[in-house]
Amino acid sequence: MEGRLVLKNCSIFRADGRGRAGMAVVVEGGLIRQVAPDEQVPVLPGDWEVSCRGRLVMPGLVDCHSHLVGDLLMPSSGELLLHPPHVRFEHERVLAAALTLEDVEVLACHAMARALRSGITLAVDHLSCPGNVAGALEVMARAADRLGLRLVASHATHGLDGEALSLAQAEANADFVLRQQSHPRVRGALGFHASWTGSDALLGMLGRLREEKGFPLVFHLSEGDHDLAMTWSTYGKRVVPRMESFGLLGPLSVAGFARSVDDAESIRLAQSGTCVALGPKTALLVEPSGRALETLYGRQNLIGLGSAGHGNLWDAMSSTLVTAVGAARGARLVDPDGVVAQVCADGPAELCSRLFGVPSGSVEEGRLADLVVYDCVPALDMVSGQAPYLFGQLTRSRVAWTIVDGRVTVREGQLLGVDELALAREASRVLSRLWAQTRPPESEEVHLLAQERRA
Repeated sequence: MEGRLVLKNCSIFRADGRGRAGMAVVVEGGLIRQVAPDEQVPVLPGDWEVSCRGRLVMPGLVDCHSHLVGDLLMPSSGELLLHPPHVRFEHERVLAAALTLEDVEVLACHAMARALRSGITLAVDHLSCPGNVAGALEVMARAADRLGLRLVASHATHGLDGEALSLAQAEANADFVLRQQSHPRVRGALGFHASWTGSDALLGMLGRLREEKGFPLVFHLSEGDHDLAMTWSTYGKRVVPRMESFGLLGPLSVAGFARSVDDAESIRLAQSGTCVALGPKTALLVEPSGRALETLYGRQNLIGLGSAGHGNLWDAMSSTLVTAVGAARGARLVDPDGVVAQVCADGPAELCSRLFGVPSGSVEEGRLADLVVYDCVPALDMVSGQAPYLFGQLTRSRVAWTIVDGRVTVREGQLLGVDELALAREASRVLSRLWAQTRPPESEEVHLLAQERRA
């Protein structure tokens, strides 16, 4: 937008965790230009004034590992979750293969609208559309540009349909990354699915591209015991050493899950600067595997949260709190509140800063103007200035305004310039058709479980 956006009479939090009421925030040119007491910031002719009336202004949320389209295609279902990983993935492949570019556009717009309404300003997405990788990534970029979401788009390429096809898909992904390098909000990243589905040729190609071009990279890392076992049986290595051997770890690499990582591998991830995007809700829904949060936290790993194809980011945040408190009760973590702050705010902010080259993650001058105004007037402790259980206050509060790169995308709970209900109707039509074309696979294991329960 042209001119200044001025948030008046708002509450903010400083880096030390203390809150301040009666503040004003001036946004211009995609950056926060001024943060000062309200009476010191006059509204000038041409400004867009937002009367916050004491409401809380916070940095926007970062979904470090999203499946914007995939989450709609294959929502969490008890029946599907009882299938083993390779069976679930086979069904995902069938659904992804059926996608058209129109389908991707419809589903992406609906998912992005929901993300903005929930306060997400950046999504690092892992799309699967093997029928037209280049076209699908372009569609994702257009949808994000239209709705105003900050996006890093990658493709979850795998080698199960043949090595030549996977290399061609990786090349198309790389071309997209090159084309998007100068866009202020929408960027590309290389991507592949996981170690157990990626051949040496595919990972070698991605490693070379990453080294030569400095591209970001998105992938699943030790997503579970199945990934670990298949990688070991096929390549004679654990997942982290295999990724390291191809040069796939580094400061611009976003590794999802890391559920089967040991202490030594956690240290190697930290030393490489790799961002690990945890999926705590996924860990609660699917088969238990490792203790990723406890293994990674405390070793200087950069950790963030991802919805990871299972619900929204608020679900992931709640799951993190449950997991952290449980670990603390078992004396495996000392500071559950610190863990939540690290994975929900500090780690994601650092990742955003790395990907876009501008400081982010706090309401301070010179930071990215990716902000959310919540329908929450925070209660502050008069002695410390801190807000007891701020997370709990926010989970009960509506997102009133979402601002991305200085552009208002949600105003008083309403998405600007888009009929959200129309997006939902179109998404429903597409999903109904796709589900009619494909059916979840039958599993002997599921039938056996059902027979045992009936007995």
